[in-house]
Amino acid sequence: MMFARAVNKLAIFLLLYASAAMAESNQPLQSLIDSAEEGAVLLLEPGSYTGPVLIDKPLTLDGQGRATIDAGGKGSVVVIETDGAVVRNLHLTNSGESHNDIDSGVQVRGRFNVVSDNVIDNCLFGVDLQQSENNIVRRNTISSKPFDLGTRGDAVRLWYSFENKVVENTIKDSRDTVVWYSAHNTISRNTTYNSRYSLHFMYSQYNLVEENNYYNNTVGIFLMYSDGVVIKNNTIAHASGPTGVGIGFKETSNVTVEGNRILYCASGLYVDISPFQPDTTNQFKNNLIAYNAIGIRFLNDWAGNEFRDNRMIDNLTQVVVSSGKTANRNVWDSNYWSDYEGFDEDHDGVGDTAYELYVYADRIWQDVPYAQFFKGSPVLEVMDFLESLAPFTEPHILVRDRHPSKQRTLAMLDEKAEVKDSLDILRESLGR
Repeated sequence: MMFARAVNKLAIFLLLYASAAMAESNQPLQSLIDSAEEGAVLLLEPGSYTGPVLIDKPLTLDGQGRATIDAGGKGSVVVIETDGAVVRNLHLTNSGESHNDIDSGVQVRGRFNVVSDNVIDNCLFGVDLQQSENNIVRRNTISSKPFDLGTRGDAVRLWYSFENKVVENTIKDSRDTVVWYSAHNTISRNTTYNSRYSLHFMYSQYNLVEENNYYNNTVGIFLMYSDGVVIKNNTIAHASGPTGVGIGFKETSNVTVEGNRILYCASGLYVDISPFQPDTTNQFKNNLIAYNAIGIRFLNDWAGNEFRDNRMIDNLTQVVVSSGKTANRNVWDSNYWSDYEGFDEDHDGVGDTAYELYVYADRIWQDVPYAQFFKGSPVLEVMDFLESLAPFTEPHILVRDRHPSKQRTLAMLDEKAEVKDSLDILRESLGR
């Protein structure tokens, strides 16, 4: 037993010695990995190492926060083709530029691997998982190459991958985080800013999205053909521009959207033919939807969504149906509406009359897309006000909430605290 321990200590010493020598001479790292035994822990000395490298056995590659692997502009910096490997505390940089090859900071092709606490920059894609299960991508700082937004790579990419956890990462100046054909993954406590889609699902079921912070991206979260997703307690702010969306849904069913804060977006929620599957519902409850140009935009006259106990505060327009006359085929109950003008004479916290929102057939900004640029301007607001006083046509009921919440003081206090928290998180993420 003592002899075996001595041999192990000698092996570790030799690996560390080789690592130090390679750091000094900037030799390729691959030979050190190839010579390591399964289960070895390679602690790299400070310095720059030449990539790309392939890990095809379970081992730990630890840069101790002081080692860089530079791919020299060719391929992926680190490729994991095994189960049970760990890549941590490294600076991974300078991948290739091939979208076809998905040149990445780390490519993962296996199970039970961990990619954690790395700085991944000047890499086209950040971390790419294909047909991989039960992996962890945690506490990495990821940015793409300095290309135009549409030609950058994705920060994290899941393709036919299941039961993975993507948690506590900071993502900036990338394209998207995408989940395609993947199920039962957890995306939690990440921060993304200055990117395109903070999170984009395609044909992916039963994933959990929780406690993420998404700021200054074109789109917060978008789900396409993806059912059974749970979206809870996320903060999404400043998804602006002509296509800015906080959370969007296209032909998506059985989703739960709860406890989210959606602030200062062009459209807070965007709903297109959702839910799509027969006899299904989408649940929206306890969300704060505030200061958006449009609180909830329905692309069509659809049914099957339930909105309960949400707070709709000071959106320029609370609800819009782009192609249709009403959103009232959905369930609206016990929501707080900042523009509700009713009373609560019995002080039970519920308005004595229903909240009713009407739409007028001749509203210019809805009928003429380019006029949306002037939404909120004094001229259009006066026109809308005059139209509500003397409409040219019979208005249509857009939304009727029969039990509107009247707990204005509590709602406003909560809202101010939540908005302050959101801005503090944004400042921290920007280093201000």
